[in-house]
Amino acid sequence: MAYNTSKNIKTNSMKQHTTEPDGRLGVLLPGLGAVATTMIAGVEAIKKGLSQPVGSLTQMGTIRLGSKADNNRPRIKDFVPLADLNDLVFGGWDVYSDNVYQAAVNAKVLEPGLLNAVRAELEAIVPMKAAFDRNYVKNLDGTHIKEATTRYEMAQALIDDIEQFKTNNDCSRLVMIWCGSTEIYMEESAVHSSLASFEEGLRNNDPAIAPSMLYAYAALKSGVPFANGAPNLTVDIPALIELSYLTNTPICGKDFKTGQTLMKTILAPGLQARALGVTGWFSTNILGNRDGLVLDDPDNFKTKEVSKLSVLDEIFQPEQNPELYKELYHKVRINYYPPHGDNKESWDNIDIFGWLGYQMQIKINFLCRDSILAAPLVLDLALFMDLAKRADMSGIQEWLSFYFKSPQTAPELAPEHDIFRQLFKLENTLRYLMGEDLIAHLDLEDYQDLASTV
Repeated sequence: MAYNTSKNIKTNSMKQHTTEPDGRLGVLLPGLGAVATTMIAGVEAIKKGLSQPVGSLTQMGTIRLGSKADNNRPRIKDFVPLADLNDLVFGGWDVYSDNVYQAAVNAKVLEPGLLNAVRAELEAIVPMKAAFDRNYVKNLDGTHIKEATTRYEMAQALIDDIEQFKTNNDCSRLVMIWCGSTEIYMEESAVHSSLASFEEGLRNNDPAIAPSMLYAYAALKSGVPFANGAPNLTVDIPALIELSYLTNTPICGKDFKTGQTLMKTILAPGLQARALGVTGWFSTNILGNRDGLVLDDPDNFKTKEVSKLSVLDEIFQPEQNPELYKELYHKVRINYYPPHGDNKESWDNIDIFGWLGYQMQIKINFLCRDSILAAPLVLDLALFMDLAKRADMSGIQEWLSFYFKSPQTAPELAPEHDIFRQLFKLENTLRYLMGEDLIAHLDLEDYQDLASTV
């Protein structure tokens, strides 16, 4: 790679390796709850011109090309060959049999008027029976579930579902985005260590193979990109990483970055950039939807807690900045509160100090709509993962860390949590794919112009 110090970083083009998004793209969603139904209803409303895709980087975001002086900032969807919204077909699985319209009404996220405007499209989407193990989500009692003797049989049934959906809906390509519940906390074990061990575990019905892993396995065996929207272990294990490379299939995760953690990844980089100290960050939430119910179980909450706690350490790096952050105390709480439904409310108390050690406080009260923030992430991931597959980008897609609380990376790499650095990497990846110069934000021509006038 050569460097042009007056402008930007030159790159070899991958544009010729990226195929066009011809035909229909099937978007498969394990978990047709509040997040998935909000996304589907939103896309159908946008296709009818009833609303705008606010919050979607692929649809509303722009990207700088060339130098600042070029003033060239096209929409991302006009720069990169993404699937058109009119070519998307939705399907999925759920532990309840409600069609997407019924599920969206029950979720109480979107107004009845909007749902009724797309009712026919939503009623046509009926969930397939789910792969479910109540040991992993004890606060749900699924009634629309597959019956199988072993996890191997369950995985094969999911593979059959995938193939049948692709055929029945005349799809040329598929992607899968996990929108299901947070599973109980688990750590990597022997059955996850290799693909051979994992497949033996499937045949032996090993209880350490979680339902989300069955979906991921089925997707990857079918060559379908898989994104993990929950903090579950899922594809973050050697066995499924190995499978993703064998089938030349992209994977990414984990845990959609929406409310409180979104605010942390925006605010914490600013404090760190200004070299302001932080001694404490206390975070609490109330949430009343299905996600809140699941997280009311301590084993499921631990999975979420581990995901949320990792953010500040990676941004502040206390070991490198002990004078500012070695005393940092970070606490996270989530409380199930049914009256709020999907309208999550979070409170943060942040104790900081500045010049000469003088103490200050920041308090944040974020009244957000969890599924409204998550829905555009699902859409973007579906479109970007399809792009990655068409560009022959297999394995972990670290460039999509922008969308996750706990980004999955190669084992030797620490995750990046700073949302601005994450966006920078995402945009440079798109430039690389399209054969454009990478942006280093050096803008040395500005200094050269200044020097020439002195």
